[in-house]
Amino acid sequence: MSWTARVLVAATLLSAAAAASPNSTSPHPGHLLAQLSQWREDYLSEAASQAGTGSVRRNTVLAWILAFLAASASSAGGVGGGSLFLPILNLVAGLSLKRATSYSSFMVTGGAVSNVLYNLLCTRGLIDYDIALLFQPCLLLGVSLGVVCNVVFPEWLITALFSLFLAFCTAKTCRAGVKIWRTETVAARHDHKVPLLLGGGLPLPGQVGGEGSINGGSSAGDCPRFPVKDVTVLLVVWLSFFLLHVFIGDKHGKGVIKIKPCGIAYWLVTIFQVPFAVAFTAYIVYAKRNKQGRHDDEDGKEANSFVTKTETLPPLALPLAAFVTGSLSGLFGIGGGLLLNPVLLQIGIPPQTAAATSSFMVLFCASMSMVQFVLLGMKGIGEAVVYAGICFVASLTGVILIARAVKKSGRVSMIVFLVTAIMALSTVIVTCFGALDVWTQYIGGAYMGFKLPC
Repeated sequence: MSWTARVLVAATLLSAAAAASPNSTSPHPGHLLAQLSQWREDYLSEAASQAGTGSVRRNTVLAWILAFLAASASSAGGVGGGSLFLPILNLVAGLSLKRATSYSSFMVTGGAVSNVLYNLLCTRGLIDYDIALLFQPCLLLGVSLGVVCNVVFPEWLITALFSLFLAFCTAKTCRAGVKIWRTETVAARHDHKVPLLLGGGLPLPGQVGGEGSINGGSSAGDCPRFPVKDVTVLLVVWLSFFLLHVFIGDKHGKGVIKIKPCGIAYWLVTIFQVPFAVAFTAYIVYAKRNKQGRHDDEDGKEANSFVTKTETLPPLALPLAAFVTGSLSGLFGIGGGLLLNPVLLQIGIPPQTAAATSSFMVLFCASMSMVQFVLLGMKGIGEAVVYAGICFVASLTGVILIARAVKKSGRVSMIVFLVTAIMALSTVIVTCFGALDVWTQYIGGAYMGFKLPC
């Protein structure tokens, strides 16, 4: 049965349920949820039985098309897209939620690689490595804490918190987009040729992420050098946290090195992440201050408006924001791009820089999850690589299209509104299917309280 036919069957079931209710004009919500839950289980069971036939099903082709569209929109807004990929893989492709999660990490990584390569080779200067350096250690530490909370918190609480948080961020991001739109409208009336950003004028190559980086940079207007030292530090941070996670393994003790789950060694390695993140962050802040001080003493040049905007923040503002973002990402089980971009916009980062920097950081988070899935023996790597390749091409397409649209219209607020639309759609998806899962647990008599981490 095709996907279209299944949708019609689901609609028929809902219509029949509505007609069968003589005392009200609408069916009981519990009955609707039960019907949808049963349809979802039957569909996933049938898809699993056809998975080993070797032929490409029409549902898979439809999933490829939807993944392409989702990756294009997500990449253009600097959002990973995991919240859109999971429903596509689960409901359209018919994959189990566990396999869909592993495939999603491949897809987000593929899209992030494409986005970062485009920003490095074509835009040169939009990625702010200072923000990435200050965010990364505490972001990864927060993810570890969030994962523990994900195990402890009940499903209904996670769904409610995620829905409320996404709704709040959607409203805040939309207001920021309206503010930028009005600023651009005023600038257009005064014949400004350059799109206005939240923090000032459009940054030129070399003005963003170069002056204050640990590795230094070129002067404004010159082609910025690739910050080798900054990226090296990021890779060291990534590798360090990756090794710690590999040592810990999963909740069943499955890892490269066998450590008893929730034993003394397990918790020692877990707690060791805290001084690790603090030490890296302290080094990055110290190196950044020294480098900025030398620049000020040598040439006394006035910093551009964007650098001034970030440097007026308290020293621990970015690390704390990263820790909270990482904690929420781990708690809600997403890659972080959906939360990173709104956080960067709220602290005053220009939309284009926020999108590029968010994609850069998502690459580190998603790739860590992807490699962990591979090392832990995930199945279907070949199919996951196909999805990743689709997202790679789609992300490149989306970034190029949004760049041309911004250049033609002179309005970077389109990026903010695109992020808002993705977040709104994610809110609806998470709320609906989260409620469906909670209802399934409720009618099945499952325990719905807090649990121990082990």
